[in-house]
Amino acid sequence: MFMRKKIACLHAHHSNIEYIEKAFSPFDMEWLHFVDSGLMHRVASDETFTFSDASKKVKEQMEWMAECNVDAILITCTNYITFLNEEQLSLSMPIIKIDEPFFELVCQVQQPQVMLFTNPATVEGTMKRLNAHSRNYGGVDVEIIIIKNAFELIMKGLNETYNQEIVNRLLQFNEEKRQISVAQLSMVKAAMSYEILTGDTIINPLQALVDFTATQLDLRLSIEKEHI
Repeated sequence: MFMRKKIACLHAHHSNIEYIEKAFSPFDMEWLHFVDSGLMHRVASDETFTFSDASKKVKEQMEWMAECNVDAILITCTNYITFLNEEQLSLSMPIIKIDEPFFELVCQVQQPQVMLFTNPATVEGTMKRLNAHSRNYGGVDVEIIIIKNAFELIMKGLNETYNQEIVNRLLQFNEEKRQISVAQLSMVKAAMSYEILTGDTIINPLQALVDFTATQLDLRLSIEKEHI
């Protein structure tokens, strides 16, 4: 008998909820969202708050989410993933990290690439994990570009302005021969708008995540979608 899956999802910002639910809307599943902006604020603002302290907080959050009778846990924030020490956890359900399917796509590109960020605080953790992941592929050649002053727009709730800033920056790459990717979930909507405008493909974390999760958790299409 088919049982619809329930996934607990941890975000650093509430705006990511919409991206996740829309992307997975074809599937018969249930989401339980947890938003914790405080951890990253504490890490950035409190010099006495150590890596070990952050890891302990993430461990507590994972255990709390696991107790909510879910089939899997999804983490959408790379910095949370950086502080996750799975060796300290003994959970029965899989923990899905948003960046790993994305890294697979990036690592499969053998030519030089460009990766865009809007949040400078995510760059170090993302690149550390990407470089570790890419060792199986002999490394990757990626130029990092940060779209300055953009991330504060989404933090102020100016989502449309934020998206337009990203589209404008992407349009500056119209003659770029290298593969372009956007590293953050909040950048996906703008990347998709750019694809519609130009026909160029932008690698983003979301589609890779959907394909990976649907396979790993054996997600089923909802009845309504099956009959469309």
